[in-house]
Amino acid sequence: MLEGKAIGIITSGGDCGGLNAVIRGAACMALAKGIDPYIIPNGYAGLYNLLDSGNIVKLDYEKIDKISSLKAGSQAGNTRVRIAKIEDEKKYEKITKGLQKFNIAGLVIAGGDDTGSVVVDLNSNGIPCIHVPKTMDLDLQSYSVGGDSAINRIAQYIDELRTTGISHNRIMVIEVFGRYAGHTAFRGGIAADADCILIPEVPFDFEIVYEHLKKTFMRRIRESEYKEGTYIIVAAEGIRDVTGEIITDETVSVDAFGHKKLGGAGRYIRENLAKRVKSDDEFKNFMREQGLFVEKMNEVPEVREMVLSYLVRSGSTSALDANFGKDAGAAAVVLLSSGIWGVTVTGVFNGKIEYMPTDVVIRQRHVNEEMVKFYESMGICFGRKPSVYSPEFVKVSEARWCYL
Repeated sequence: MLEGKAIGIITSGGDCGGLNAVIRGAACMALAKGIDPYIIPNGYAGLYNLLDSGNIVKLDYEKIDKISSLKAGSQAGNTRVRIAKIEDEKKYEKITKGLQKFNIAGLVIAGGDDTGSVVVDLNSNGIPCIHVPKTMDLDLQSYSVGGDSAINRIAQYIDELRTTGISHNRIMVIEVFGRYAGHTAFRGGIAADADCILIPEVPFDFEIVYEHLKKTFMRRIRESEYKEGTYIIVAAEGIRDVTGEIITDETVSVDAFGHKKLGGAGRYIRENLAKRVKSDDEFKNFMREQGLFVEKMNEVPEVREMVLSYLVRSGSTSALDANFGKDAGAAAVVLLSSGIWGVTVTGVFNGKIEYMPTDVVIRQRHVNEEMVKFYESMGICFGRKPSVYSPEFVKVSEARWCYL
């Protein structure tokens, strides 16, 4: 299919770790096969405007050498554009002509569920594409580029923020990304020994969170020779209260795909907990008992909020994501050159390239209920009364190598 032709490489949606590895993997495999690799900058916006703008970068080994697989973000740039919503009846014809102008016969596109839906759309309109799964939210059916990098950064920041929490006996609320699925808050919080993890999959009750907080915090102070302690809550931005409502600002706008730009979960938790702590005479008596109380100055513990936001996306890529990204990018080129397109690369295992239909891969995957019960049994609070964990035992013939 690609003999005498070129490929285009696009990254779309949010930036994250692993995207540059996808670019390198795709470009290196293309050159090895005698195929010209091009970066089409700025996601679907760049693709739509390619015919008129001519904004495209032909990659050679010198240019590839300047792209680091261990740097987060994307050398190709990202935008949030939904092709189907562009008010241009000839948009697909325009895209096709833009690709033909540069002899491009197929596209390697890295992105999440929204990007994947556009991949399905492009394929159905005769534009051959291979989808590389990318979302740090980890809510696709397959593993996705960016997930491990985000979890590592979340865990690192939680661990580092613990030092200021302990130094001042503060209650720390840490908000992270996670619109409808809480995988990164869940795994980042577990890794960093968070006390309470609030995720969209589990509507939370403030009274249960508060009781767990008070019990845990007081125990730590009492047991400490230095009378020091903290309590750490990790919350995904898309958390829901007991009514099932998402906690967010009323004035938020929506993106091109109709998603609310969430925010405010951390502040909401901080304000509600601070109000409870301040009005709780038991806390004031505890502070007196521990020799920490100073009227009007240090009567109760402070509750502080930290929104990690883009820190989670930026900086560096984990080795796992660099490997997966490079594997998937290269595999996408092999699939295209073999006449296979309209699918998502899910991995390369023992040299075998595995893939699934893109419309199946982009179906949302949530944190598993049994895993929540598993960690509740260890004493971690998820904002509800702990459910009973009943273990099942399965003997397997082959172990999983990618744990997440």
